[in-house]
Amino acid sequence: MANIIGLTGGIASGKSTVSAFLQDKGYTIIDADLAARMVVEVGQPAYLAIVEAFGKGILQENGQIDRAGLGAIIFNDQSKRNLLNGIVHPAVRSMMLSHKDEAIENGKQTVIMDVPLLFESDLTWMVDRTIVVTVEEDVQLSRLMKRNELTEEEAASRISSQLPLREKAEKADAVIDNNGSVEDTLKQVEELLAAWGLKP
Repeated sequence: MANIIGLTGGIASGKSTVSAFLQDKGYTIIDADLAARMVVEVGQPAYLAIVEAFGKGILQENGQIDRAGLGAIIFNDQSKRNLLNGIVHPAVRSMMLSHKDEAIENGKQTVIMDVPLLFESDLTWMVDRTIVVTVEEDVQLSRLMKRNELTEEEAASRISSQLPLREKAEKADAVIDNNGSVEDTLKQVEELLAAWGLKP
């Protein structure tokens, strides 16, 4: 039996650092954000459904979806956002599950599902156990401001759109504390891999 592990965190919590480290160690990473980009590529079923639902006005000259334009349409309209999510989310889940099955068929013992909104989207059924990468709120805020060149207000608004990290940590099977150095964080990851007996 393969181990299916859900990896999540918050914006600027350090999840990508942990994910990259696991990938370097030979673990299979199935990235929800990457899947979300792939399912809306030109010609994909979700792409065709989005164009049908929102019209050709959301397309760029090269035929690709204008993400900013589509974002502006759904930003203030809950029903349109639900419509878009109803197209994209099932396609993303389906792609992730088929990649997982493929990895298991290829003899992988552990598959890491990297899902930023694992708890918010009620996707814990897809995994056996969950890991949350967490930081203190002030650290998260300053890292996000620095990384994305945002004002404090802009950064705080993005953070507040997600479930607070402390709530995610309470729901998780394991927590990686990323308040210290990268070395300290990665040491915790290695200890967890050993404790859970996870091999690539």
